[in-house]
Amino acid sequence: MPKAELPLTDHPCSDADAADLWAVCLEKLGQELPEQQFGTWIRPLRAAPSADGSRLQIFVSNRFKLDWVRAQYGARIGALVNSVYGRSFPIELSVSARQETKNNQPLVGVSNTMAAVAADPLPPLSEAEADIPSGLVKNRLNTALTFDTLVEGQANRMARTAAMHVATTPGKMYNPLFIYGGVGLGKTHLMHAVGNQLLADRPQAKVLYIHAEQFVSDVVKSYQRKTFDQFKEKYHSLDLLLIDDVQFFANKDRTQEEFFNAFEALLAKRSHIVMTSDTYPKGLVDISERLVSRFDAGLTVALEPPELEMRVAILINKARSERAEMPEEVAFFIAKNVRSNVRELEGALRKCLAYSRFNQKDISIQLARDALRDLLSLQNRQISVENIQKTVADYYKIKVADMYSKKRPANIARPRQIAMYLAKELTQKSLPEIGDLFGGRDHTTVLHAVRKIGAERLQLTEVNQQLHVLEQTLKG
Repeated sequence: MPKAELPLTDHPCSDADAADLWAVCLEKLGQELPEQQFGTWIRPLRAAPSADGSRLQIFVSNRFKLDWVRAQYGARIGALVNSVYGRSFPIELSVSARQETKNNQPLVGVSNTMAAVAADPLPPLSEAEADIPSGLVKNRLNTALTFDTLVEGQANRMARTAAMHVATTPGKMYNPLFIYGGVGLGKTHLMHAVGNQLLADRPQAKVLYIHAEQFVSDVVKSYQRKTFDQFKEKYHSLDLLLIDDVQFFANKDRTQEEFFNAFEALLAKRSHIVMTSDTYPKGLVDISERLVSRFDAGLTVALEPPELEMRVAILINKARSERAEMPEEVAFFIAKNVRSNVRELEGALRKCLAYSRFNQKDISIQLARDALRDLLSLQNRQISVENIQKTVADYYKIKVADMYSKKRPANIARPRQIAMYLAKELTQKSLPEIGDLFGGRDHTTVLHAVRKIGAERLQLTEVNQQLHVLEQTLKG
């Protein structure tokens, strides 16, 4: 019998059971899949129990997407559902009620064995993906993602302030606005908030939110079908373009050319452009220099991992939106153990809420310990100083032996200081113990490195971004 995340149950699956079950599955899939795959194919899925509660129905928006999700992710979804539910529980993919629902086929032969998730290239073009009619812009905004639902803290204050300025006075300053940061820090939320605020003030404005992969797909379709005029009408006439994950334009020369043209056309008519990426403009790889210079011409702001108080506020607010009360001491307990990003924080909350509902127990620290035992076990694994030294050495392309040597050139001394800082942050070692592991250095040398890198992290977004990447790597 597979290890169950939720208690075994023999009663038919209710709406609440299905919601909790699917929330846990989504959280796991979000950790396993690259962000663009998860956001494009998995996040839009909706789940509900069948009429008799004997199987889980998963709804897809159209037949094309149904076939793609079944082929690429069906086995893994089935395995996760069985594992989380604690016993065999059939799933069925269906086109949502507003679409054609005939010929739906349940997924069969899905075992509890982990299935490999296939790579997700750009899907084949299909007429099932309806083109946007001429003159009509479907904005694709999530109306739940607003400035009001975004918790403000030190980690996102500058980006939030800049985004609000753009939303209220588009086309004036900070054009383009370029927001960068790691996975799950709120980049997409901020962009949707800008679009929703602008439409609240100016309902007739032409606003479009789009992922970079969809822009690539639109470029391909326009070349295949010779529909360049429709493409230009769609993108060049906007008042606000919100485009996510522009790093996916890498190595796509034709797409970069079309985006450059759209970019210039929008700026010329004083429309606004907001972009996100996983790195700052000059850190983008295989993007043309003229595009990078345009990205960097407006305002570039970073989103950082949320601080403790912000993580607590996020948990309490999110629990309240789920009609659950999160005691402050439990929120602090979870926040102290989940530090990397908002997505993982919300995933931990869903686990606790699901565990509480399935066991019919109040939310408490002990319940959180039980619900998050796997996560806590992972967090409690000791990260060794040796592993930190190797990871930092690989990242900065120096030898591990340089960590212990007496050499002091900048290309060696700085990575060594960063490794000392991380050793103090991520292990229980004392300053003298860390000094010994760095070639017998005095504890005052370690203290100087910790203070220096710590101060730079607060002042320099590029340093903070590098440290965030290293921390994510070390925590697995």
